[in-house]
Amino acid sequence: MAGHVIVVTTTDSEDRARELASSVIDAKLGACAQIVPITSVYRWEGKVETDPEWRVEIKTAADRVADLTDHLKKIHTYDVPEIVAIPIEGGSAEYLSWVVDETRS
Repeated sequence: MAGHVIVVTTTDSEDRARELASSVIDAKLGACAQIVPITSVYRWEGKVETDPEWRVEIKTAADRVADLTDHLKKIHTYDVPEIVAIPIEGGSAEYLSWVVDETRS
């Protein structure tokens, strides 16, 4: 079975999060995406910022991460978007098989 990952990114509005998620699923770069409202605290240009954001968690096959990362960089509105991949260590074999199937043309 192929490796599986959750790719996480954040954005500044729920509408933009929905656009990112839909674009990824439409492009078959992810099988499923969840959108979660969060509060982010971070340093940007020397100043500590606290902002509401929306986290987009995308389930995908490990061999799709590079293409997914490129896609997110192209369509993201942030100068330096968060894009991190977290390995999935286990889970339902049927679900993980579905993830792979959904990320193929």
